[in-house]
Amino acid sequence: MLIGEVASAAGMTPKTLRFYEEQGLLPPAKRSPSGYRQYGEDSLGRLDFIARGRAAGLSVSQIRNILAVSEPDNAPCAHVRDVLSGQLADLDLKIAQLTALRAGVAASYDAVAAGDPAACDQSKVCSYL
Repeated sequence: MLIGEVASAAGMTPKTLRFYEEQGLLPPAKRSPSGYRQYGEDSLGRLDFIARGRAAGLSVSQIRNILAVSEPDNAPCAHVRDVLSGQLADLDLKIAQLTALRAGVAASYDAVAAGDPAACDQSKVCSYL
C-alpha cells in the first residue's frame, strides 16, 4: 500500500507516518522503483498500537521503548503495565497540583469579588491579588 492509503486507513496523515518512520516507530518502508513508500498490512496494526498509545498519553519515546521490547512470541504487556503505572502516578501528581492551583485562584477571585475597588491600594496595582 502507498503512504496515502495507509495513512487514510490508519486515520492519520502521510506526514505523521513519515514522522513515525523517522522516529523509529515504523520500520523503514520499502520503496517502489519510482521511490514511493510501500507499506505492508502489518503496518496498520503497528499504527493502531501507536495511536492507542498516544491516546493513553504515552510519548513517542515510551512507545518506541515498548516496541523495542516487543517480540513475536512475547507480548510486552508487563512493560506496558509498568509504563502506564508511571503515567498514572504523573497524572495524579499533576491533578493534585492543578487542584491546589485552582484553590488558590478561587481564593484570589473571592477576595477580588468581595473587595471594594475604592479601598484598593493603587500602589500595589491590585491589593486583593
